[in-house]
Amino acid sequence: MQSDFSSTKEYTCIFFDLDHTLWDYETNSRETLHELYIQYDLKNKGVPSLESFQNRFKEVNLALWDLYDTGKITSEVIRKERFKQILEPFNAYEEKLSEDISADYLMTCPRKGHLMPYAIEVLEYLYEKYNLSVITNGFEEIQHTKLTSGNMHKYFDHIVTSQKAGHKKPSREIFEYALKSHSITCNQAVMIGDNLVTDIGGSRNAAIDNVFFNPEKSAHESIVTYEIACLSELRQIL
Repeated sequence: MQSDFSSTKEYTCIFFDLDHTLWDYETNSRETLHELYIQYDLKNKGVPSLESFQNRFKEVNLALWDLYDTGKITSEVIRKERFKQILEPFNAYEEKLSEDISADYLMTCPRKGHLMPYAIEVLEYLYEKYNLSVITNGFEEIQHTKLTSGNMHKYFDHIVTSQKAGHKKPSREIFEYALKSHSITCNQAVMIGDNLVTDIGGSRNAAIDNVFFNPEKSAHESIVTYEIACLSELRQIL
């Protein structure tokens, strides 16, 4: 639910989420999983189809990241458990196989360069008008690799990861860390992201305006400052 008012604040800084907002996580992940399915001959190890492998990944990955975002597990648990939980229902789990696939996934996927539609065009536009930073719960080294793969590093003044800030979205502290990095107040920034809890809820916790990126046009009851279905719509707001 978009607020029924237009903000009169003069923004000087734009905060972006990375995965699913700028970097096309779904496409890059599906492509990587396709390669791994073939590389590790998973069909002959009990995983009946690429589709079942990708669907199971999506289910497990979402559940683990929800636990990580709420502070219930560490990043190491994701690394260790993700492919174990994916392979187990197919009776395909072997410790070394799971570890090898996990390592290759983390090596390969971040190097994929697929971006959300209009990501570069919008960054070019905003770069001329605002200071830009990324705020992400993703792993430090991996997020930098994604930015490099997508040729986006040059647009951002700061890459604020949860590891660097010592707090994860939706905690207000990670947003306050980003504000301090730019020496600005909450009224001078706006957060753009696809997650109603971590991005939108987190920005509200820090009294920062937000833009909910909702490409699927999913129904929701959250109060957001702005809502868009395509990144190109940011030109109408900022």
